[in-house]
Amino acid sequence: MGHRRKSREYALQGLYMFETVHTPAAELARLEWVDKNISEDIRRFAVTLIDGSLQNMDEIDGLIRTYSRNWRFERLSAVDKSILRLSIYALLHLPDIPSAVTINEGIELGKIYGGESSGQFINGILDAINKYELKREDTAESGTDTGK
Repeated sequence: MGHRRKSREYALQGLYMFETVHTPAAELARLEWVDKNISEDIRRFAVTLIDGSLQNMDEIDGLIRTYSRNWRFERLSAVDKSILRLSIYALLHLPDIPSAVTINEGIELGKIYGGESSGQFINGILDAINKYELKREDTAESGTDTGK
């Protein structure tokens, strides 16, 4: 298993702890709940995902609310919310990671740790954000104004 996959699993655990037992962000960033030594690369990427997701939670949760049609945000499982938060953070703020990789990793985490339909649900939301939010940013940044 690649170090980024393992980092995502630790980030999922941390965000789940934040959601369910309100573990403080500073405590999460220390990864003290991990019961074994982990490499610095894994630790660094997990902390990036945790910190970035928490720092941008209002924006991220707004997008989840917008694109989770027919599902009230409050009814989403803590696992699905946590996977969506770390994946949306990566989509929006880590441009060095291809969107397809982030979406695929989110789907896989959903299949492994979520409920029966989590993978499909996560796919739908991440795909919509990728299509509509990231393309909108690309259009704005690319200067599509022709000056006519």
